[in-house]
Amino acid sequence: MKDFTQLADLAAERLGGRVLEANDDFFAPKENLLKESNPIFIEGKYTARGKWMDGWETRRRRTPGYDWCIIRLGLPGIIRGIVADTSFFTGNYPERFSLEGCDLGDHRPYADEKGRLRSEKTKWVQIFAETPLKGDSRNLFSAENGSRLTHLRLKIYPDGGVARLRVHGEALPGTGMLTSHAEINLVAVENGGSVVVSSDQFFGAPRNLLMPYRAKNMGDGWETKRRRGPGHDWVILRLGVPGTIHRVEVDTAHFKGNYPDSCALQAASAKDSAVDALNPASLSWQEVLPNTKLKPNYRQVFRNVQHAGVATHVRFQIFPDGGVSRLCVFGRPHVSPDRSKSLNQFNRLPRQRAIRLLLDCCGSKKWAQQMVGNRPFASEPEFMRAADSIWSTLTRKDWLESFLHHPPIGETRAKTKQSVTASRWSSNEQSSAQMATPEVLQTLTSQNRAYTEKFGYVFLICAAGKSSEEILHALRQRLPNDPDAELRVAAEEQRKIMQMRLEKLLES
Repeated sequence: MKDFTQLADLAAERLGGRVLEANDDFFAPKENLLKESNPIFIEGKYTARGKWMDGWETRRRRTPGYDWCIIRLGLPGIIRGIVADTSFFTGNYPERFSLEGCDLGDHRPYADEKGRLRSEKTKWVQIFAETPLKGDSRNLFSAENGSRLTHLRLKIYPDGGVARLRVHGEALPGTGMLTSHAEINLVAVENGGSVVVSSDQFFGAPRNLLMPYRAKNMGDGWETKRRRGPGHDWVILRLGVPGTIHRVEVDTAHFKGNYPDSCALQAASAKDSAVDALNPASLSWQEVLPNTKLKPNYRQVFRNVQHAGVATHVRFQIFPDGGVSRLCVFGRPHVSPDRSKSLNQFNRLPRQRAIRLLLDCCGSKKWAQQMVGNRPFASEPEFMRAADSIWSTLTRKDWLESFLHHPPIGETRAKTKQSVTASRWSSNEQSSAQMATPEVLQTLTSQNRAYTEKFGYVFLICAAGKSSEEILHALRQRLPNDPDAELRVAAEEQRKIMQMRLEKLLES
């Protein structure tokens, strides 16, 4: 998903998002920040305190510092980007902003007796450092933080007004419901469902299909433009959790003269949900619902769907075009019994034994110790999320320590100290590179040396499935990077390797 604005707004009021507290909202109330409607301006409208503004606006600061507000996300999740909308704030917008987040869990109390967040006990993770803002603009910022978050703290420097804050990302609900055997809407946004790609969204965004409650009007659905040639429209959706599909509901509420003539649904299972689903031809699609007639302004329930095994994605097709307000794909989450058993065994391991196993997956001692400190893990998704969350909070020193556990690409042994398991995994992951021609291996070796001389550590890439030529191409592309940027790229590659090895750990 290259355009993060196509993802759900995790802070949206209709999903339960709330502004809990602000240090000041003298001119305009903090609650405006999350209003669903776009901001407006009314010429000549004033209140007893000054000009009426459709946003959150603080008074003029006369002392050093900043203003802030605390937001509870409607859906806990990973933030992929934000929109800080300063529409109509021209001479009164903040010069800069910063954003922090925290995960207070699903059941832990987060507030005191007055409902205020316990800030002094909260460990905030930085999402955006102080960043300049433009006035009267939709300021878009892509986020790289991979942690699950439940609350945000927005700071504006030194004061001023922000019309709206949109927090786009992927919902990560609590593990209890997603690991149960109860039937759920596998594609619902509150269960972690998201849009991967669509053929068209001229009149309405496909993310509306996944929203809770019935649509309030025609604009609250997915609607494509009128098709003037052959073909049909479609959207690919990622399920919040892999599962088996038992029932499908298609709601065309409010679409009367513009509903699709018919629809169909296929399902597929993709190991790499971030890549494979972007290329529909790379997936093996199984029919769940054949081409079926639809009715206008009507919620249709299809119970006799075809079994397609455990699915991670669905492709919803409409013929030839039109609008659908909601899509529900009901089924039971799939939990691998073997992996659950391995996870339970890991939870019971002695501390030092568990740390040694984790060091085979990621060479950072701090990461391994914190992972063991977070036991027991209730499910594989919780285990994997914890790994990502802890990794994102580590320091440069910790990252560099983990890099030392990797041999140079194309070599079978590392020149640095590393565990036997990590070395064996590296060899398997780099098997394509090791089978390269002597000329390519020689070039890889020389480019690796140039990389190490510049950055101080070996070139890191998640090499599994990549050819030696692809690895060499990536190496050459990354060599010109500045050290700070390359460290972030290398850390992300290490995260991918870590996740892949953790999966192997649970399979063993």
